[in-house]
Amino acid sequence: MTVPEIWAGIDGGKTHHHCAAIDTSATQLLSRRVANDEPPLLELIAEVVELADGEPVTWAVDLNGGGAALLIALLVGHGQRVVYLPGRTVHHASATYRGNGKTDAKDATVIADQARMRRDLQPLVVADELSTELKILTARRADLVADRTRQINRLRAQLLEYFPSLERSFDFSASKAALVLLTGYQTPSALRRAGTTRLEAWLKKRKVRNAATVATTALAAAESQHTTVPGKALAASMVARLAKGVMTLDQEIAETDTLIEDRFHRHHHAEVITSLPGMGTLLGAEFLAATGGNMTAFGSPDRLAGVAGLAPAPRDSGRISGNLHRPQRYSRRLLRVFYLSALVSIRCCPASRAYYDRKRAEGKRHVQAILALARRRLNVLWAMLRDGSTYQPTPAASAAA
Repeated sequence: MTVPEIWAGIDGGKTHHHCAAIDTSATQLLSRRVANDEPPLLELIAEVVELADGEPVTWAVDLNGGGAALLIALLVGHGQRVVYLPGRTVHHASATYRGNGKTDAKDATVIADQARMRRDLQPLVVADELSTELKILTARRADLVADRTRQINRLRAQLLEYFPSLERSFDFSASKAALVLLTGYQTPSALRRAGTTRLEAWLKKRKVRNAATVATTALAAAESQHTTVPGKALAASMVARLAKGVMTLDQEIAETDTLIEDRFHRHHHAEVITSLPGMGTLLGAEFLAATGGNMTAFGSPDRLAGVAGLAPAPRDSGRISGNLHRPQRYSRRLLRVFYLSALVSIRCCPASRAYYDRKRAEGKRHVQAILALARRRLNVLWAMLRDGSTYQPTPAASAAA
């Protein structure tokens, strides 16, 4: 690769960015603020390219998405080399430069200078269309699941205050029938007035499975409490509203899952990814969302393992050696994908189970054995994606695992 003559650092923001350009001797050639809109960004790119006078330019950004997404798309679209320098790295590096103040101009200069000196920064690669859509959808699904968990926790806490026997009678996170029940009946007196027969008919009309069991359980809870707690009426209305909210979220999550499945199975890596035992549609979609579907951006499986938090970092000092820990900076989403898929694989894949049992026999704890298996499976998935081949278990491979 030709050594660039100019490094341009971008301190990203929502409405404006600050760009600083330096040459090989760290002499500042440009420092200015630019609006986060296409015309001024195109003007900035043209100005920096003109300063380079035909020599290569390396652009460094401290954001790889969000407010910098338009800038990155424009740079990549114009054939510019873009590297990513995490904001935390910029913060620590700034302490080594003169002055205690913090300004956008200084941060942009630090970013450019770090890009000039460092050789371990990987070029940013824009994800393909389907991977970008999967990133949006999986992020939305994660928000919906978190919202659902919060709603259920609020519902149970509210119900516990005035009707504790009903709160412990159902698993509201898994029982749709219990949620349907709460949309119509939330108090002991209302359940007693309805009676078992009427309540069962009401539930059947709303297509609740095991309506008789649900009605019997709810009436048993109602018969165990005859005391009215202050604020019961308002609390009951809140419980009904929360139950409806959870059901609405369930429907939206199901619709999002359909969209994710559609996009994922249209991706050219889908068949290869799902052939690996333990990797289903959702985990495969999260993998594509986190990696952009382009393994060349990582260079090697070892670097992907480092990004996923599966490559231990040494913390040796003096006489202490072999002190390995998980790195401080890694992708939680990628680690979740490989950990959960490894956890599932020990139940359905003989080779994975044999490897897990071997690690347990070596004295590793359950979590350590799963992480070791996840690291092994990362290498397997990398090779499969590199060769475009699906997973083919063989007796020899199983024995070696």
